[in-house]
Amino acid sequence: MKLFGPLYDTCRRWAGHEHAPWYLGFISTIESIFFPVPTDVMLAPMALAHPRRWFRYAMLAAVTSVIGGVIGYALGFYFIEAVMPWIERVGYLGHYQSVQDQFTRYGVWIMFVAAFTPIPFKVFTIAGGAAAMPLLPFAVASLVGRSLRFLLVAGLVAWGGPRIEPHLRRYIETVGWVVAAVILGAIVWLNMRG
Repeated sequence: MKLFGPLYDTCRRWAGHEHAPWYLGFISTIESIFFPVPTDVMLAPMALAHPRRWFRYAMLAAVTSVIGGVIGYALGFYFIEAVMPWIERVGYLGHYQSVQDQFTRYGVWIMFVAAFTPIPFKVFTIAGGAAAMPLLPFAVASLVGRSLRFLLVAGLVAWGGPRIEPHLRRYIETVGWVVAAVILGAIVWLNMRG
């Protein structure tokens, strides 16, 4: 099933558009709340299309991701009862409960790891609010983790430039499904521990 290749091609077309930074900011914000497609799918083609702007794009993605994270936090903090049916419906209840346990044990470190790795950040933002994690450590850990992740992605793509684009396009399906498998593995692992 070809999923990530067409998605990458669409984002590659958007990357050259004059409103591409707005698209990136929007995708990065909603990805931290509910959107299933990672920000990297938009960020990588933009860094490739405009390598001199890679740092700006990475920081835009990081800041807007944290804004989305704070919205997710507020949903968890103020509206967990209203959001709980959605969490159950999409099959994240066990994962959500496991994440809450992780917050109790590891605090800010769990937020940093969630922000940096490809595990579903949106679940952690909502769970952070529901667990009443202090907002400042939540935001700082999110900003540091997201900044490091997006700087790494954009920097590598900008550094590799056009010479890596054919390889990126050729292996995007494999990379996408590997990342999806890692996410699924993380969910299963967390549920088994919970």
